[in-house]
Amino acid sequence: MTEKRSGLAVGMTLFAATMLIVIGFFQAMQGLVALLNDTFFVAGQKWVFEFDVTTWGWIHLILGIAVAAAGVFVLVGQVWARAVGVLVATFSAVVNFAWLPYYPVWGSILIALDVLVIWALTIHGRDVTS
Repeated sequence: MTEKRSGLAVGMTLFAATMLIVIGFFQAMQGLVALLNDTFFVAGQKWVFEFDVTTWGWIHLILGIAVAAAGVFVLVGQVWARAVGVLVATFSAVVNFAWLPYYPVWGSILIALDVLVIWALTIHGRDVTS
């Protein structure tokens, strides 16, 4: 019996992999900016997550590398990478929610992209139709 791959499932997986790489790149750049110029991001009010901007820079840089790496592994077809992609996209959304006081529009955009990635990686299950 020959298994046929769903074109939509493959396309959604390719979309998710590409977006993970792009989101990871964005996160890493955001982290580098916070590390190299800690006065670029400024929170205007007191917030629950009061980390130093340098700490946020390291969080975003490390997370960005992890997200991009997950995207590369999804792109090359590693089945385990889909679960890892969902996990890192979820973590990225949570981190960007905590980051909203520093850069609200950008954080909201990344949260929306993370949700799309999670949806794309989980919508089709096994990628195979009968």
